[in-house]
Amino acid sequence: MKYSNNIRLRFAPSPTGFLHIGSLRTALFNYVIAKKLGGKLILRIEDTDQKREVEGATEKLINILDWIGIKFDEGSHIGGDFGPYTQSQRQDVYKKYSDKLLKNNKAYYCFCTSERLQKMREDQQAKKLAPRYDKKCRNLNEKEINQKIKSGAKFVIRQKMPLDGEIKVFDELRGEIKFQAKDLEDHVLIKSNNIPTYQFASVVDDHLMEVSHVVRGDEWIASFPKNVLLYQAFGWEIPKFIHTPLILNKEGGKLSKRQGDVTVENYKDQGYLPEALINFSALLGWHPKDEKEILSLNETIEKFNIKDIRASSAVFDPEKLDYLNGYYIRKMPLNKLTELCSPYLIKQTTESRQQTTEFIKKVISLEQERMKKLSEIGELTEFFFVDKLQYEPELLIWKKMSLEEVKNNLGKIYTLLEKIPKQSWTNNSIQEAIMTYLQAKELKTGEYLWPMRVALTGRKASPGPFDVAEVLGKEKSLERIDLSRNKLCNVPPQL
Repeated sequence: MKYSNNIRLRFAPSPTGFLHIGSLRTALFNYVIAKKLGGKLILRIEDTDQKREVEGATEKLINILDWIGIKFDEGSHIGGDFGPYTQSQRQDVYKKYSDKLLKNNKAYYCFCTSERLQKMREDQQAKKLAPRYDKKCRNLNEKEINQKIKSGAKFVIRQKMPLDGEIKVFDELRGEIKFQAKDLEDHVLIKSNNIPTYQFASVVDDHLMEVSHVVRGDEWIASFPKNVLLYQAFGWEIPKFIHTPLILNKEGGKLSKRQGDVTVENYKDQGYLPEALINFSALLGWHPKDEKEILSLNETIEKFNIKDIRASSAVFDPEKLDYLNGYYIRKMPLNKLTELCSPYLIKQTTESRQQTTEFIKKVISLEQERMKKLSEIGELTEFFFVDKLQYEPELLIWKKMSLEEVKNNLGKIYTLLEKIPKQSWTNNSIQEAIMTYLQAKELKTGEYLWPMRVALTGRKASPGPFDVAEVLGKEKSLERIDLSRNKLCNVPPQL
């Protein structure tokens, strides 16, 4: 097998819960590199840690990746020539290769009990030594091994690491990295329940599935020499390793589920678009040479170069994600946006008498420029759907105006709007009627438009009053302005 002529990458998550944003970045980089180099992408499910496995997690994982737009060429859900693609279905494969290591004296049986290992670690920590297996079983002879196995003693299989010297590994981003053999532990390859560890199963599977590039987070660099030594123990060609940078929060700490919502499913529920999540994830540790930041998936593939991935940590900036999501919302066709916003408007549309699709589209079009995520649409547009607005009458007052001035100004607005024929009730006609009057009289627009906006919306921040009035319609607009004047009648004079 020659990797240079056979480009194959894999995304290999564990079915232990929802898809973390860091895992999405890993899946995306694998996908982009595979497409850029004309190769294939495999989905392999690494379910060897059965204690942490969550029922249904694999199906949810496949669904969310499909929603995000990452498609696979092979995997447990679509098949392929290198299956099974789920590790729990490959136990015979791992036994075959662990037996091969044992036969070639590259691994050994370890019969140490959990109690002994615990005591060993405690003693090492007391002496301020790094906790590491002391190789007690490394040199057992064949007779001792057979006797222990025959007696039913539990065992694990450990890799025989070199006792001295230097281990050199090569990362595509960092170049050559050196490790001292004396610092490496004879780590476990097969656990006492015959289940392989991640380190062993991933190397065996990557070789047998002809994976040419391994893209993973830089937290795995510490185990990099173990992987390379396994490849060498089998006499296999080593794939190209790309360790992507750690993702930190804005405070400089490691991104953690305990510090906020960092699962892709959660972002989807909040109303983030797949285009924004893809664009945002691509920029977590990579930038194109032209520094362009608004990138579709196809543009990312076109501009992507492995050498442009940065080794330094990436920063997860929620504000940047909001900016990108807002951009894609603004660019979305109104019909599509209305469809996507509908689940977030269920309460409003079921409680309101105004439920026509045309009305809802008008409402959404007014907020399209301000929305950062789809879930905001309910709160942003609530005032369109309620029968009676709830707000403090003091909000109607513009700067240092008196109550009487505000009330009179609203009365003038009411009179001007009342004269507009219902069939001519548009943003332009409303604006023309009011602004022509204000300019002719040389009046301050804020003293009229602010009370009008609050009367129509009950809010400080909202779309412009002319836009809101058009969508509400003449009858509802006049009703709300009239109600606002009544509110002012009940405010104590000192205000």
